[in-house]
Amino acid sequence: MSAREKAIFGVPIEVTVSVGRARPLISEIVSLRRDSVLPLESRVEDPVEVYVGSQLIARGELQELEDDGGRLGVRLTEIMDLGGG
Repeated sequence: MSAREKAIFGVPIEVTVSVGRARPLISEIVSLRRDSVLPLESRVEDPVEVYVGSQLIARGELQELEDDGGRLGVRLTEIMDLGGG
């Protein structure tokens, strides 16, 4: 592996984890206040989707990280074929 290739692996990227979607009415959005609950179309046990930019790269399950004060992580259960054929 060349030095240029090694350098690319050191570049951070932003990963987004999507836990669900909602389709509220505009009237519901404008009435949201602190402590309001926006119901999602998904359930707690449903898989989450992992994105880099707009590209879906994986699916997984949310897990609480036991050793890190209540933070969440994602256990990957499916990796998308990114071959781009």
